[in-house]
Amino acid sequence: MIEKERLYKYAKLLVGTGCSFQPGQEILISAQVDCAPFVRLAVEAAWELGAKDVTVQWSDPEIDRQRLIHGADELFETIPAWEKTMLETAAEKGAAVLRLGGGMFGGMEGVDPKRLTAKQKATRRECPKYSAGLGKGKSTRCGCGIATPAWAKKVFPDLPEEEAVDKLWEAILKVARADGPDPAQAWADHTENFRRRTTRLTEKQFDAVRYTASNGTDLTVGLLPGHCWWGGGIENEEGVYYYPNIPTEEIFTSPDRTRTEGVVHSSLPLSHRGSLIEDFWIRFENGRAVEWDAKSGKEQLSHIIETDENSCYLGEAALVPKSSPISQMGLLFYSVLFDENAACHLALGRCYPFCVAGASDMKEEELLAHKLNVSATHCDFMIGTADMNVTGIMKDGTEVPIFVNGDWAEEFA
Repeated sequence: MIEKERLYKYAKLLVGTGCSFQPGQEILISAQVDCAPFVRLAVEAAWELGAKDVTVQWSDPEIDRQRLIHGADELFETIPAWEKTMLETAAEKGAAVLRLGGGMFGGMEGVDPKRLTAKQKATRRECPKYSAGLGKGKSTRCGCGIATPAWAKKVFPDLPEEEAVDKLWEAILKVARADGPDPAQAWADHTENFRRRTTRLTEKQFDAVRYTASNGTDLTVGLLPGHCWWGGGIENEEGVYYYPNIPTEEIFTSPDRTRTEGVVHSSLPLSHRGSLIEDFWIRFENGRAVEWDAKSGKEQLSHIIETDENSCYLGEAALVPKSSPISQMGLLFYSVLFDENAACHLALGRCYPFCVAGASDMKEEELLAHKLNVSATHCDFMIGTADMNVTGIMKDGTEVPIFVNGDWAEEFA
């Protein structure tokens, strides 16, 4: 069994570096009940780092499933007053938010897909301060993975449960850069590489990027004037730098929602809320997904694309080299948090306003008017392959290689 000391080091990394936790700050930890042993370590780390208070919000996938199947429709059109108070108070106080996930596999059979997004819509509507999210509020937030028996058996089905859990923990610690003597320094070095590349990409101010691969992908994604590329962490409104996800290998921006053209093919299965979508493709015209198909999971893919009027447009375009640790591991985690860091990816739905100059303080109507996307959903899907080329297109038509055969071109290496 993996040593407690190693897991505590990981917990301290998530709280101290991921959430950039400050002495005297409060923290809200959101976790599944099967993550309880690790949650206790995260709570201990928060107190050691000087927490003012620690609150844990528990969930259970099976209980959630039963509610989704049997509850009346009105249950999913709003959120309880106690939950609204908790989330909005956390945002007002600038509490750190740590989300610990252990996966949810095959647990949503029989659930109406529309109900799976209803609470998310209600939370965004009724908890605006909490939902303001990345880069706009006082809070710092970090989402990460915790090895649970259900997740471990999904990733390593042929191993005994205990061995599978240990092997999944080893993989998590490695890709989270938490397996060395000084994880915090490893993340500082990682961040410097992000800053070097994002600076170069942003300076180019490409008009568009084009993704091509031998599997049939040929997609051009238009970019907006004043866009910037982000990677690693971000700053909240008080200038505190934190990491929304651990692990992270992506460099991303928010595109012009009206200028995506062509066809893109998935390169990895998409595990979405307990369902698996495999071997799918999407065709875009004038920014909008107009046609799609999948070997399996087409109904779920259709639900994602049709969540609302804007979920058929892109909100993110991301670059991940095949040399990333997760890609090199060659392991399918069945978790978007991890699998998106194995390959270039796109996201249907909500954009990240901070990726465009002046957009962070815009209201939703303004974002749409400036060709950024607004949606209740944000769903990443992987498109990167070992032979993918990504080309930056300047306003004068000049083409600049960004990726060659799945990895950084010389200018950005």
